[in-house]
Amino acid sequence: MFSSIKSYIVALWPSPVSPELKKSVESTIETNKILVYSKTYCPYCTATKDLLNKYGVDYKLIELNTMSDGGNIQRALQEISGQRTVPNVFINGKHIGGNSDLQALESKGELKGLLAKL
Repeated sequence: MFSSIKSYIVALWPSPVSPELKKSVESTIETNKILVYSKTYCPYCTATKDLLNKYGVDYKLIELNTMSDGGNIQRALQEISGQRTVPNVFINGKHIGGNSDLQALESKGELKGLLAKL
């Protein structure tokens, strides 16, 4: 019983990520013009990738569910951006948000201009 309570508490309040991992994620964000953290099975991630592919832009794609430390990277992203969900999109080091945020930029006609500046 106590182990299941402990598992529940850890799931709700995970320990902070290591400073080294956080620095590594921040470095990845800073060194890629377009960066998408994703999961292979996520339909919102697919929509984000489809939209970026429509513009033919190169982007760094990190599929968290295919990595042994993907959960820790996702926790680091939450600490960095405040967003835990995927997709988690960065353009020129700036946090854009998720799929709905990227689609909103597209709807307002702002995404094309943002991508053209790269």
